[in-house]
Amino acid sequence: MKKVLVLGASGYVGSQLLHKLCEQGYQVTAASRHLDYLSARVEPHPNLNMCYLDLADKQATLELIPQFELIYFLVHGMAHGHDFLEYEVSLAEHFKQALTGSSVKHVIYLSAIQPQTGDSSHLKARRMTGDIIRKSGIPITELRAGVIIGPGSAAFEIMRDFVYNMPVLITPKWVDSKANPIALENLNHYLLSLAKESPTHHELFEVGGPETLTYREQFHVIARAVNKPIKIIPTRLLTPKMASQWLGIVTSVPSSIGSALLSGLEHDFVADSEQIKQKYPQAMISFVQMVTESIEREGTFVRSNVWGFDPAALSRWQPGYGYYPKQTGASITTTLEADQLWKLVRKIGSREEGYFFANSLWRTREWLDIFFGGGKPIRRSPPGPELQVGDFIDSWKVIRCEQQRFISLLFGMKGPGLGRLEFAIEDLGQERRLTVTAWWHPQGFRGLLYWFAMMPAHLFIFKGMVKAIVRKAKELP
Repeated sequence: MKKVLVLGASGYVGSQLLHKLCEQGYQVTAASRHLDYLSARVEPHPNLNMCYLDLADKQATLELIPQFELIYFLVHGMAHGHDFLEYEVSLAEHFKQALTGSSVKHVIYLSAIQPQTGDSSHLKARRMTGDIIRKSGIPITELRAGVIIGPGSAAFEIMRDFVYNMPVLITPKWVDSKANPIALENLNHYLLSLAKESPTHHELFEVGGPETLTYREQFHVIARAVNKPIKIIPTRLLTPKMASQWLGIVTSVPSSIGSALLSGLEHDFVADSEQIKQKYPQAMISFVQMVTESIEREGTFVRSNVWGFDPAALSRWQPGYGYYPKQTGASITTTLEADQLWKLVRKIGSREEGYFFANSLWRTREWLDIFFGGGKPIRRSPPGPELQVGDFIDSWKVIRCEQQRFISLLFGMKGPGLGRLEFAIEDLGQERRLTVTAWWHPQGFRGLLYWFAMMPAHLFIFKGMVKAIVRKAKELP
């Protein structure tokens, strides 16, 4: 039984690969910087362990990596921001140093196709990462993939959001660039087949689907699948860099990720996958089938502990909701103990505390529900002194609760999307961090407009809320 480590396990590819590896008998450890999110999203399995690892922590990386025989390197830094190239290179250096001289037998690295022309930061970071980790002396198998199609794939979600949200799409000229997208199921076949190998040298494969299409053609396939006709108008005046500026407004995909991906689309993104298809043959899924199956599986992320498996969340989900949530919030650090903060947080919505700050704005939004198709606000409070899953706080419902640490409330008012409000208390040693975060999965363009219309109030309220909670908690006996 191979001991397998999956780095970047909370990502799109990693999170769904974990159980597939476990089911094949591997002893799998999932490592991620976002351990809370990973543990909420992935169901337990007897062969699965989860651990926190930030590859930026060199010492922790040096300690963990040598414990495994096979490692999947699925990490990227696109969400890090404008300096992600330098960030990714530093992670690769730490990983290389941990591999050097270790008993690791094989590393499978998921990378990106490298077009003959162009050199975006995203593509350069992928190439440099491979070059660095190959210097470790451990056999590295690098899979260079283009666009991966499946619910949660950033590239697919960008196209899907554009189709849902923009009946007329003005694009850069790259809309006529070509690619051969690969279905997640086909990619998994290669990733799992490689786990059985024991290579003695480096290998590099390109992976792609059976059809080469322009992005214009891909948009039209998605439009037909969701029955939303779209008109595409390409222009040289709109560069990919300019397009990335408004991507965060039109789609729910984080701007940092979307911008990095867009910068690489000026060129044909076609994989020459004949070599890997001959070595690991399989039935390749057509682009139409990829899209159809991905859209049919939309909303599967709601069926996880992120949403507490709550029936209300499941019933409210509709096709067209953004997979990636918009988010905003505020944090504050304090020397107060977790139980002191929790004593106040658990009183949210109570008659004496309300919502801690700007209660009039909270009440106004409840009454505005009438204009969104709702009814008169209902005042409800939890029956016991401690919050429990299933408790109602006015229109909110408790869907996850960890005493003195975390609470998640399902947005119960009417609105074009699905949302939740979370309070988290983190122990930092000498201090505690209190964070309030609002998450919103927009329903099409209306949902995006709603989010941005509420943004000024959100920024004002949440900053005031965390300060008020700390102040009020200090006054408690």
